Amino acid sequence: MVTTLVAALVVFVGLPALVLGVGAGYLAHLARTWDDGATTIRAAFPDEADRPAPADDGSLDVLLLGSDTRVAGESGRSDSMMLVHLPADRSAVYVMSIMRDTWVDVPGHGMAKINAAYSWGGVPLTVQTVEQLLQTRIDHVAEVDFAGFEAMTDALGGVDVVSTRTFRAGGHEFVQGENHLDGEQALAFVRERKSFAEADHQRVRNQQAFIRGLVDGVLDRRTLTDPSALSAFVAATARHVAVDPGLTPTRMAEIAWSARGLRPSGLKTFTMATSGLGTSADGQSYVSFDVDRLYALREALRDDAVGDYLASASSATPAG
Repeated sequence: MVTTLVAALVVFVGLPALVLGVGAGYLAHLARTWDDGATTIRAAFPDEADRPAPADDGSLDVLLLGSDTRVAGESGRSDSMMLVHLPADRSAVYVMSIMRDTWVDVPGHGMAKINAAYSWGGVPLTVQTVEQLLQTRIDHVAEVDFAGFEAMTDALGGVDVVSTRTFRAGGHEFVQGENHLDGEQALAFVRERKSFAEADHQRVRNQQAFIRGLVDGVLDRRTLTDPSALSAFVAATARHVAVDPGLTPTRMAEIAWSARGLRPSGLKTFTMATSGLGTSADGQSYVSFDVDRLYALREALRDDAVGDYLASASSATPAG
């Protein structure tokens, strides 16, 4: 879920915005609730010598990973991957999905699908792979297991998502347009890929739609003004999330305060541009990234100009 997937975006966007609306005493209660449930990824980053330099312009980049287990470093592959970019002026929050089958150079292993980095080296190698691909330093990382989709959705009393098509998954029917999902339905919605000719491309769109619905649900006034709802949501989230040591409740509150002017409409989602499918020498089917757009994306991240990149990127897929 992070991913996602993916629902870990709430750790970065929804939860901090949420805690800004409560008093200091209750904020301390929420922080304790978070600390009691969340797991810390002790070795979240690669060796400093292998990393890009930190940005000095005030922008922030957070990697969200979604997996079948939230225990960092266990065998398996990250099922979802998203980069969250918060520009220095805090005018928006950009969430970029990276296709899990994107064919990249995994440090120390050669060319492979990007999600293989997680199985080979856990969170640190995944971070290193993304940093090398984007030539951008990751400031924080969060990981969420897919059971978190269910827990967070149910804690909010359901989530409203807008589907671009009608399909069936996990015994549930989803219609084109708005759907109100409970936890079980949400999990089916974000994981389905076999129903679509575009497979993972549509799956990523569904994950982005779910994130938008989840953030809207967290920021709904009925949630913000209900202490029991806040506590339930924070507890449900924390049980399924692992974060780097620096992403503490205090740090999240600092980020939230710096972005206090943001509204849900400032959430912009898109997918890293691809250029089609390929087949490796050993028979793996993979997704090729668009080289020209990758160079443009690297420049946009370096110059803190992701908004300009999206405005000019006909091959990108903004979802709002």
